[in-house]
Amino acid sequence: MYRWEITRAALEQRVVAIVRSDTYDGATATADSLLSAGITSLEISLTTPFALELVASLRREVGAEAVIGAGTVLDAASARLAVDAGARYLVAPNLDEGVVATAHRYGIPVFAGVATPTEAVRALELGVDVLKLFPAAAHEPGWVRDVRAALPQAPVLPTGGISVADAPDWIAAGAVGVGMGSALSGGDREEVAKRAADLLSRLAAA
Repeated sequence: MYRWEITRAALEQRVVAIVRSDTYDGATATADSLLSAGITSLEISLTTPFALELVASLRREVGAEAVIGAGTVLDAASARLAVDAGARYLVAPNLDEGVVATAHRYGIPVFAGVATPTEAVRALELGVDVLKLFPAAAHEPGWVRDVRAALPQAPVLPTGGISVADAPDWIAAGAVGVGMGSALSGGDREEVAKRAADLLSRLAAA
């Protein structure tokens, strides 16, 4: 698949679910709950122990049914390891040229962190596929609307502090999707399933 095809698939539901845990088993359980709930785009944070092993395992298990990416990819070395593990896209809280160059060399899209219009323009110049507004909790949905008025070509993915209730507001403001962690994945499997169904319904309506 081309980078744009992977990006489109990763954002098809308009949500990227972030999997982060203190243990490998905890992350595995979270990923399983999200996948069972019908979420098809998972970002496995490299802050999780043995995160790359989980990326590789999920890729083998889900095949084309879900898009598995790696998150908190801070440098080129980590980017290469994530690509080798099978990550379909890379996510970072920051903007690092080495990460972008390494991922693009192998046809992998990058969702890089920005927090200002200047950083957004720089990211676009580097060919970043999606601009991760981080932390979104420090902004209002109007930020996306205002920035896209000047930069209509900017695909913005707000992440950090977004709830099921306010996620549609970000989409309505022009975001291509939202990134969500514990606000989506917290609780037992039944709670995750109900929350995911509610979120997907709200995002579709937005």
